[in-house]
Amino acid sequence: MRALLHAVQRIHELSCRIKAVRGDLYLTRITYGPNLIESYRNRTLVKRPLSTISRKTTSTTMSSLESVAQSLTGLSITPSASITHAETNSPASWRETLLATSSAPKSFELIKTLVYKPKTAKTAIPVPVVVIAREETETSSSALGKKLNLKELRLASEDLLADFFALDKNSLSLLSLTSETFPKVVTVIDASITSSSSTFALHAMSSSATVFLSGQDILSYLRKLETDELKVQEIDFTSLKSDVAAAPSKPAAKEKEVAKIDGAVQIAIGVKKEVDFSAWYQSVLIKAEMLEYYSVSGCYILRPWSYSIWEEIQDWFNKKIKAMGVQNVYFPMLVSQKVLEREKDHIEGFSPEVAWVTRAGSSDLEEPVAIRPTSETVMYPYYAKWIKSHRDLPLKLNQWNNVVRWEFKHPQPFLRTREFLWQEGHTAHLTKAEADKEVREILDLYRRVYEELLAVPVIPGIKSEKEKFAGALYTTTIEGFVPSSGRGIQAATSHCLGQNFSRPEMFNIMVEDPNDPSGQGKTFAWQNSWGLSTRTIGVMTMVHGDNQGLVLPPRVASIQAVVVPCGVTAKTSDEDRARINNACDDLAKSLIDGDIRAKADLREGYTPGYKFNDWEQKGVPLRLEIGPNDLAKQQTLAVRRDTGAKIPVALADLATTIPKMLETIQSDMFQRALAEYNAHVKEVTRWEDFVPTLDSKCIAVIPWCEREACEDDIKERSGRAAEPQDERAPSAGAKSLAIPFEQERWSPIKPGETKCVGCGQEAKRWTMFGRSY
Repeated sequence: MRALLHAVQRIHELSCRIKAVRGDLYLTRITYGPNLIESYRNRTLVKRPLSTISRKTTSTTMSSLESVAQSLTGLSITPSASITHAETNSPASWRETLLATSSAPKSFELIKTLVYKPKTAKTAIPVPVVVIAREETETSSSALGKKLNLKELRLASEDLLADFFALDKNSLSLLSLTSETFPKVVTVIDASITSSSSTFALHAMSSSATVFLSGQDILSYLRKLETDELKVQEIDFTSLKSDVAAAPSKPAAKEKEVAKIDGAVQIAIGVKKEVDFSAWYQSVLIKAEMLEYYSVSGCYILRPWSYSIWEEIQDWFNKKIKAMGVQNVYFPMLVSQKVLEREKDHIEGFSPEVAWVTRAGSSDLEEPVAIRPTSETVMYPYYAKWIKSHRDLPLKLNQWNNVVRWEFKHPQPFLRTREFLWQEGHTAHLTKAEADKEVREILDLYRRVYEELLAVPVIPGIKSEKEKFAGALYTTTIEGFVPSSGRGIQAATSHCLGQNFSRPEMFNIMVEDPNDPSGQGKTFAWQNSWGLSTRTIGVMTMVHGDNQGLVLPPRVASIQAVVVPCGVTAKTSDEDRARINNACDDLAKSLIDGDIRAKADLREGYTPGYKFNDWEQKGVPLRLEIGPNDLAKQQTLAVRRDTGAKIPVALADLATTIPKMLETIQSDMFQRALAEYNAHVKEVTRWEDFVPTLDSKCIAVIPWCEREACEDDIKERSGRAAEPQDERAPSAGAKSLAIPFEQERWSPIKPGETKCVGCGQEAKRWTMFGRSY
């Protein structure tokens, strides 16, 4: 234990720099003399260039340091190892550092120490909840709060950690709990730790020192701190999650009732988009007859109203890619285990999501077969068979199919489902230049699908190394944005696979090199893959929908104009009723003859008001009303779905007026969405502005170093510092969305001067970071 204390002492003899979440805080250069404790007590934190700020770097920290040695010795606990190493700022970097250290155990698990602050009156002193768990354990704050009968648990701020433990989050561990701090907190331990035979790594009061203990050693240390009144609470987080999932749903709390629209009846959407976005989205999809829930979780039935949108996208995109020489094919959906696992790096990204068929009837299959999560490994063995000469290149194939990815996260219709429809193009080329050219051409087609068909703005760019497609040389992307949730969304991707899949150890797609003067040279094919899915429909719904329901862009609406008879009452004669209905029918037919997708709603037993609401919910771009007065004036009243504007239109002018009106609606919808997107893209150059930008439902565009370790750290730090999120929402941590091609949109990055917002190293390019689906 003397060796452990000496190691910690050596760490504090070095120059230390701590970058805090709020402000730029630095430790002054500290050189400790013989009296380590007294010297430490005399230090203060300095904020530059502002005034000096006192922080709690008092006896609490040093008593914790001493307890690492004294308490463990008093408990007859001998660590299996105690090591010093470089500073770490995330679980990923901590693990990597330990694995690279020869004196660390070969097998170990990380212990995470999370500190939550429950909702507390402003005048009350908070009682934090300290959770000690395995790094991989899912610690749901909402489930834990219900278990402990505490409200709104959220991760504690850096200031609170400093106040209670005099440590930053990267140095915190259960060893921070002492006889002084233990009574001030509620301590919870993951029950699986105490029964485990694993070796666990804990921070030894510093992000650059680690001690390795057994589960029983950890429990013994905590038991020593217990009193008659204060006990450590052991909680089985796996059972806790199951209990919450199985618990019967409770009536909506009073504060949630504001999401209901006053006076809403059963046929209305009934939920405000701006108040409960998730419930609104599901209600719109059901009320608009876009989909129906299915008996298998995460799978949905696409009803005609949504599938017709997919058909419009198919028709447009097919014409464009066929003009590029792409041919449509179909490959089987089943793939053998041997073929699927040939590319370990590629399938590693999909392995948790692969669905396997293991039985046929009552018999087990000799070899399990997978349902394709994507088709690289399905198609490329046959590319190798078909491509024998450079004259066989390029080979450009596309298939419209379904894929299965057994998502275990919270499913969301169209956005994250276990089965979805898409197109996937797979092409092979002789040169990288040809492949690069096609990647960008396809990406621009995807941009046009969103912007020209769906009226949804996107930003084209390239993915980071961490976020690129598994096995790709690089991935290009178009990134959309949903203002109501403040989240980005990957709209479509086009990948250059390089020669990764054509290598001999892979699929061996090789031809003679026509540019080799000897005539003996060989070259491997350059390959691309690109895909667009029914996610398009979900993005369109989220961006354009309102509190009345769906709002469809005219170019993808299966019905662009609906004609509704009005002014028909119980007193209307059969002759007048027929005259009005016939006029509606004739109007719809004349529009159809003019290539407008139109319909006359002549349903009996429904009032005009009911029909208005029905078609508004379904998002039909234009409603045309005809009543007795309209017939007398030889006009119809046109009502725009996107704005509600009412415009009288002469029947004689319909052939020219209605097409122009539909184009105006299409253009206006895109321009409104573009202005909204641009207003939520913020240039950020300081870390202290980063999380507030995310919390204001914006995308932060930052100068970035493009290092994976920095990206991991940004995600982890921003998740901890974020405002509480809806528990149904994805992670609150920010990830890189894209490195935009249009770099000139932001201030020039000056080599050697512009620093990365995440880590302070030299920045390379402006990069979009945000929360995402």
